[in-house]
Amino acid sequence: MRLYSGICLLIALCCAGAASYSQAQSSDEEIQHYSQLGQQALSSGDYPAAEQAFEKLRALEPEVAEVHANLGVIYFQERKYDQAVQALRQALKLKPSLRRPQSLLAISLAELGDYRQALPGLEKEFRQSTDPAIKRQCGLELMRTYSGLDQSSKAAAIAQEMNRLYPDDPEVLYHSGRVYGDLAFVTMQKLAQVAPGSVWRHQALGEAAESQEQFDTAISEYRQVLALDPGRPGIHYRLGRTFMARTRQTTSSEDLAAAQKEFEQELAIDPRNGNAAYEIAEARRNAGQLADAQNLFEQALKYHPDFEEAHLGLASVLMSEQKPQQALPHLQKAIALNSENEVSWYRLSQVQRMLGNNDEARKAFARFHDLHQRKQEQEEAGKRFFSPDEVTPQKLDAKATR
Repeated sequence: MRLYSGICLLIALCCAGAASYSQAQSSDEEIQHYSQLGQQALSSGDYPAAEQAFEKLRALEPEVAEVHANLGVIYFQERKYDQAVQALRQALKLKPSLRRPQSLLAISLAELGDYRQALPGLEKEFRQSTDPAIKRQCGLELMRTYSGLDQSSKAAAIAQEMNRLYPDDPEVLYHSGRVYGDLAFVTMQKLAQVAPGSVWRHQALGEAAESQEQFDTAISEYRQVLALDPGRPGIHYRLGRTFMARTRQTTSSEDLAAAQKEFEQELAIDPRNGNAAYEIAEARRNAGQLADAQNLFEQALKYHPDFEEAHLGLASVLMSEQKPQQALPHLQKAIALNSENEVSWYRLSQVQRMLGNNDEARKAFARFHDLHQRKQEQEEAGKRFFSPDEVTPQKLDAKATR
């Protein structure tokens, strides 16, 4: 890990100190010479030259804390962490009031893997530092340190705090993702130890297999859950989703039929399961069974009024039934929930045209066209992002892209 901006601030502080002590304590030309050389090298980022100059100064003035502090900074930037630790400790021994070397010492110890000695300093600096760069770096090191000490829950707590402080920082997102993954792995290991034959264990294995597209294994695990607890909510739905996902590999009509059967069983167990109601409704809509589809979409929205895909599905049914005035508020709601969905804007343009609102139809279609073009450009550039959908998303009509 690096601390570019924080290190620069530390260099500036220590250089100012070096200038003052060299002028106030000695007029020796040699000391002045190496002091100037060191500061110039630091300013230009020439760390090898700065290292040579400050090592000369250390030999001439071994009792000056700022010289050791600067050397600690230089060694750190050169990734000579063991030497950085020695120099920073000496600086703090000579002048305990120096603030910046305390944080850099903790970070250097963490980089060396000396987590136990690094921990107190990292915790203190993360909580108390007013320097954003120092705070950020100490937070990153804390995540590594807690993980290295097998304190997964504490690492996750820091990861959560770091995500709050730096929500768009790629490095923070990467390391916090690793922390959450490690915590999940440790937790699942413990589950396997304490309850290897439980419904929770089989459900966890099923979900893991499903996410890895090991569909046969996932189906087997979910069925074991139901063997232990036949009325368990959510499992028939997960089975249905797994059967549907498996059709991408097998194109089997039997899997589609099995999926619908599972969704129906889920809805019988839990009428509030909007996802199951939605999937059945979508199948009915595609089969032209509009009345059944409408009832099921409405059932999903009854319990989940912010269900974007259900609003889109219901709007499509109402459009097919030539009821554009009833479809309009569902499309407006879907857009309020997610203004980046091209399907919503396309269907809105169709509804507005059905209503005779040609200006509004053109505006909606223009928005659809922009979103669709952007999506195509991203896919052509290889920027296609995949994520497992919790429900089957609404899709554009075939004629929309012609």
